[in-house]
Amino acid sequence: MSTKCSIASGPTFHLYHELTFNPVQPEDVFLDLENTQGLLVEQDNWTKLRTRLQIPCELFDQIAIAWIKHRRLQGAVGGPVGGEWGSPECDYD
Repeated sequence: MSTKCSIASGPTFHLYHELTFNPVQPEDVFLDLENTQGLLVEQDNWTKLRTRLQIPCELFDQIAIAWIKHRRLQGAVGGPVGGEWGSPECDYD
């Protein structure tokens, strides 16, 4: 049994972990996309070793920013590392 632990969501996406009763931290993240007529998904049908996903830049920006804040990676990408504007600790988003 599991439950979704939301990281971020918008009108067309939901980024989340699935939490189980296992005490180990989740290692996978899931991305649900809606209204996908502008998206392209290709998979190598022969080897299944490659999947290609085409996403609009604006949508990917929202997902990437939410992930960076969730994982507290601002310093790794040269952004704020404390309570500055754009950090997870900032009250004004």
